[in-house]
Amino acid sequence: AFLDLSGPSEIRGVWKESVTLPCAYVPVEDLMQQTLTWTVVHEKGSGTIFRRDGSGDHVFLSEYRDRVSIPKEAPGNVSLLILDLEVSDRGTYTCHVTWRDSNNSLIAKEITTKLEVVKVAATKPIIRAGEPGLTVPAGAGTSLICEASGSPPISYRWFRSAAAGKAVFLSSGAELAWHSLRPSDSGTYFCEAENR
Repeated sequence: AFLDLSGPSEIRGVWKESVTLPCAYVPVEDLMQQTLTWTVVHEKGSGTIFRRDGSGDHVFLSEYRDRVSIPKEAPGNVSLLILDLEVSDRGTYTCHVTWRDSNNSLIAKEITTKLEVVKVAATKPIIRAGEPGLTVPAGAGTSLICEASGSPPISYRWFRSAAAGKAVFLSSGAELAWHSLRPSDSGTYFCEAENR
């Protein structure tokens, strides 16, 4: 029987999101999986993240506790799911599996995947108008909310158009709110979103 692990040599994950490091094999009848370990080498050192053996699943490195898992009901799929990626998670991960054959001898295979953690630039923001919309009676209150996606933290700034194509800075923060509007508040407002 011939067994091989498959998975990519490099993968990119997005900061604060989750990523799957693929590792899989096609199960063979007379070979029983004995152990599965995932190890990592990164800036902070190296160690065993996860081990599955006859006694169950064990997570050894505290910075991965409650953040890693491996499919349970999928024979041959031993991919590592990492939640809530940190920049410090970047490094080289090794998936190591041992099997026992019918003659009781052990077979071991491993593959290595390099994980890069990237940050995502802020998108062009959209503006959401609060009730009752963009046409508001004098004396009423309303708000505008600026929204963008990307790696946090995202900061927002509000401006108002002025004469001669100039812009006046109003405030920072996602929401621009008025308690009691005056006719002089009519105008063109715009917001800017920025992250690191």
